[in-house]
Amino acid sequence: MSPERSGFFDLWSRFYDLAPVQAAVYRPVHQTVLRELRGRSPRRLLDVGCGTGILTARLAGELKAELVAGCDFSFGMLEQARHRAPQVAWAQGDALRLPVRDSAVDAVVSTEAFHWFPDHDAALAEMARVLRPGGQALVALVNVRRREISQLMHGGSQAVGQPAWWPTRTEMRERFARAGFVDVRQRRVLRIAGMVLPTVVTVGSRP
Repeated sequence: MSPERSGFFDLWSRFYDLAPVQAAVYRPVHQTVLRELRGRSPRRLLDVGCGTGILTARLAGELKAELVAGCDFSFGMLEQARHRAPQVAWAQGDALRLPVRDSAVDAVVSTEAFHWFPDHDAALAEMARVLRPGGQALVALVNVRRREISQLMHGGSQAVGQPAWWPTRTEMRERFARAGFVDVRQRRVLRIAGMVLPTVVTVGSRP
């Protein structure tokens, strides 16, 4: 990720925690991810693209895991995250080169960040690498209904200097399968504007 893009997220970190933003955009996604994880009781978790650490702190507080780590490229985001939850292991890093050893965690989550990653297949391959056998990856983001909408949104984001890709549900399932994940399933998240821009959590297990 370029310094210019990092600067964009450093700026966004000042607005990320505002109550209306969290209620409308992020909290419904976090609730869905937490519901998925509670039944599995993972001991070691990694939140990729953790932002200011709201979900990461909830993972640490509600799941009682042995280790919870948050990774983000933005120093601005991580600065706020460290103040929020000093008990979490925070790391500055790239989603395409995670600063985590092989087979180190039981679950990897990424919420509303995946569309910014410049190489989706490489990011999923990294998630698979750091997961132990049987571990799960949970990726939540807007899944547009048609490929043409994805291309249109990418063109708009590129025009303002922050290129992003929003995949379809089918594309996400295919990418998970290419990365080697099995038992891939998807859950819709209900939130404001969800009828127009549906948010989906895709879950897959490392064999």
